Amino acid sequence: MTTPTARLQPRAMRFLRRRTRVVLLLAGWSLLESAHTFLSGYGVAKALDQGFLTGDTGVGLAWLAVSALAVVAGGLAGRGVFRGLADLVEPLRDSLIRQVVSRSLTQAVAHPARAADSAVVSRLTNQTEIARDSFAGLVLVARSFVFTAVGAVLGLLSLAPLLLLIVMPPLAAGLLLFLATLRPMAARQRAFLQADEDLSTQFGTVAEGLRDVVACGAQQPTAERAHGLIEDEARAARQLAGWAAVRCLALGLAGQLPILLLLVTAPWLLRQGLTAGVVLGALTYLTQSLLPALHTLMNALGSAGTRLLVVLARLTTGPAQDPEATATAEPTPTAPDTAPLVAATSLAPVSPLVPAAPVGPRVELRAVTFAYGPAAQPVLHDLDLTVEPGEHLVVVGPSGIGKSTLTALVAGLLEPAHGEIRVAGRPVRAGSGPSLPRILIPQQAYVFSGTLRENLSYLCPDGAPTSALQTSSDAVGLGQLVCRLGGLDAQLDPITLSQGERQLIALARAHLSPASLVLLDEATCHLDPAAEMRAERAFAERPGTLIVVAHRITSARRADRILVLDGARATCGTHDELLGRSALYRDLAGSWQPGTLERGAGLSAKSHPRGG
Repeated sequence: MTTPTARLQPRAMRFLRRRTRVVLLLAGWSLLESAHTFLSGYGVAKALDQGFLTGDTGVGLAWLAVSALAVVAGGLAGRGVFRGLADLVEPLRDSLIRQVVSRSLTQAVAHPARAADSAVVSRLTNQTEIARDSFAGLVLVARSFVFTAVGAVLGLLSLAPLLLLIVMPPLAAGLLLFLATLRPMAARQRAFLQADEDLSTQFGTVAEGLRDVVACGAQQPTAERAHGLIEDEARAARQLAGWAAVRCLALGLAGQLPILLLLVTAPWLLRQGLTAGVVLGALTYLTQSLLPALHTLMNALGSAGTRLLVVLARLTTGPAQDPEATATAEPTPTAPDTAPLVAATSLAPVSPLVPAAPVGPRVELRAVTFAYGPAAQPVLHDLDLTVEPGEHLVVVGPSGIGKSTLTALVAGLLEPAHGEIRVAGRPVRAGSGPSLPRILIPQQAYVFSGTLRENLSYLCPDGAPTSALQTSSDAVGLGQLVCRLGGLDAQLDPITLSQGERQLIALARAHLSPASLVLLDEATCHLDPAAEMRAERAFAERPGTLIVVAHRITSARRADRILVLDGARATCGTHDELLGRSALYRDLAGSWQPGTLERGAGLSAKSHPRGG
């Protein structure tokens, strides 16, 4: 017996014991329903032997009428069965919902800093309904098989005990073989579901950080890991299919062999004194009652039964019951090549010391054109731009207009189709990152498992003094989080951090680095306006050149200059200059009024946190 099944069995018995009256009521209606099974074969045998074969058609029809009345009685009993079934199934769903809600609330109270468990909605809706429907189906099928088997066996016994010697051995052998497959089938089903979830998680992670995977050259290990997960799922699917084939063999053994044996031994049975009506009655029991019920039982146990066990195990003993299990589930990268998502913040620092020069590099774009594909419309077209050393430039524009593309080009993650980009007088090309002191912080900040000190000094290969760590933390507004976590040497569990807290850690990491060119691609979008102001001022006061893709007009007001991307055109100037020169900027800034800082005014109603 599998561990989840062993845990569920005593709880299932307690659940049924508390509803003994409902179980007995179901048994009573089922017993009445089994009368139809008994009379189906018995009536056919008597109609043939006592009626039609003796020339008394009236007696034969009378026995068939009795069998028909039994069908009507069975239908009325079925109505009572469904009424009793509701009294058994609905309490199960209510109990599962109470457990899910209770464990989720307990987890939230015990771990207030932990991110909300998004799987709760699935447990409350989809998974509880799967459990309810599967349980109802199993109760109906199991009840039907038990009482159908009782009726059929009693019918065969009443016709001729010798029939049981022909029918029961293959029937019992097939049923036992099928029952033997349930445990491995459940284990393989669980393994297949886990492999599928692992593969989906990997693909989701890679899709979210695809740009970062390419930036740090992690394509090969990422592809190898994905290939391994695909192979694991394929292996689990093959094993599951193998046991399904064994189940089909058991179904054939129990479902077809009894009929074959009865037909083959029919002459011998007639020589033993059995009548043709008795043999036909036995065949009726097999083909009309016993074997259909067995076929339904096997299919239900093989599909709904396995699914019910897996879902109940997840609902009652799943990850939500043990928050610490999920808290330690994330791998712990220790170097850039083991964490493909760090690329956005790992564009090659050269020294942990603050640059001696008080100014940053000049950034120059000359007739830069870039499109995502040969036939695609250019995102940037003949863009000319110069960002002076130490200047603070903010880039604004509607979503999808090319803001993130611009920062990726300057960072060297993308290469223009035409034109030239230079940083500090040196050409920027895709893959040239290590020779240029620059950092790109994307919207999705990366934090790895480890200490807070390791996360902050990640871009300082030779480490950084505690005083520098504290200075950068205080500058961007990370100090309060440092205290709450327990200091710089506190262990971080990324899953417990909010998106805003992750962004603060990434910002402090970049502030501490020696890079003299910082590119913030909506790197403060999860911060409130006050926290965003503090972080941006920290980088503006930090020596170096700063380019910010902004999602609030307040960020633009703090810049030295503002670049407005408007499709084929680009306009650069101060806030006051752009109000007179750019209709798009006037539109973006139109909804902002003094005092909206507390409300977090956006650039426009159309702006999106992940603008292009």
